[in-house]
Amino acid sequence: MALQNFQYDIIMREYNRRQSQVQHDLEERRAEAFARVPRLLEIDGEVAALSAQKARSLLQGEPGSVDDLKKDVSALSAERRSLLKKNGFSEDYLEPHYFCPICQDTGYADGQKCSCFKKAEIELLYTQSNLTEILKKENFEHFSFDWYSDTIKNEATGLTARETAKRAYDAAVNFVRDFDTRSQNLFLYGSTGVGKTFLSHCIANALLESAHCVLYFSAFDLFDRLAQTAFSKKPETDMGDDFIFDCDLLIIDDLGTELTNSFVSSQLFLCINERIARRKSTIISTNLKLEDFSATYSERTFSRIASNYQMLKLIGKDIRIQKIFLGGK
Repeated sequence: MALQNFQYDIIMREYNRRQSQVQHDLEERRAEAFARVPRLLEIDGEVAALSAQKARSLLQGEPGSVDDLKKDVSALSAERRSLLKKNGFSEDYLEPHYFCPICQDTGYADGQKCSCFKKAEIELLYTQSNLTEILKKENFEHFSFDWYSDTIKNEATGLTARETAKRAYDAAVNFVRDFDTRSQNLFLYGSTGVGKTFLSHCIANALLESAHCVLYFSAFDLFDRLAQTAFSKKPETDMGDDFIFDCDLLIIDDLGTELTNSFVSSQLFLCINERIARRKSTIISTNLKLEDFSATYSERTFSRIASNYQMLKLIGKDIRIQKIFLGGK
């Protein structure tokens, strides 16, 4: 998705800050150099005068005069470089030192977003995803099937925990691969510590790296935020509900651990329904059994999920406990 206005403003404010810093630093260098070598100030004035004369000659259609003026400017530039070097300055001391020479700190080069702008986008999206630190450890590269038993089986499918995990992993990889070509949602369920959150983090990391907008919330934090917005009289100044409904991927983790009431149930249905209508992807993870989920959040909500989400069950022993006892990292 395109950046929200407030996100774009955040990035452009940083570019404005950089431009001001570059100009301030340039003025300080110019003052220092001109004070030490007065001839540099004279050259600066002469070059400015010649440039103005060159512009007039072009308007008057006098190409011969323009060529002569170019030679004069070139000679003055050579003298300036020589004086700078002789007095211990770098040859570009009197030039702007941009943070990004490609776009000169504008964010755009040749009418396209500069690579530095794209990098700023990704960094901002990581920061606002609420996942910055955890994704350094929880991503596809660090996903391991060793924590899943090859003897414990899912009675309904006959697949072992490891086979089930591989199917879920493949589904996650496909989710990322097809993200830009079709609308899709995942519902990850199973007992505590079987890798549901880890797998959603893998997806989030892969999509953030390709500059998609991903938001992660624990169920408690999501409904707390929605409640603050619903009952606050202050207008939103940054990331409001619409951003939650419109981000590329919303991850709702540990659904069922929050205090459930009529407000939570209605907000969950609203969030799910609104994102389906906007064709925006959502991942939900829960420790609840399917029958308990339906009883907790209403059959209407579960029906929307069942008909619009790919259901992935993970089974096995609690990986966190395994790591504690087996020394895994």
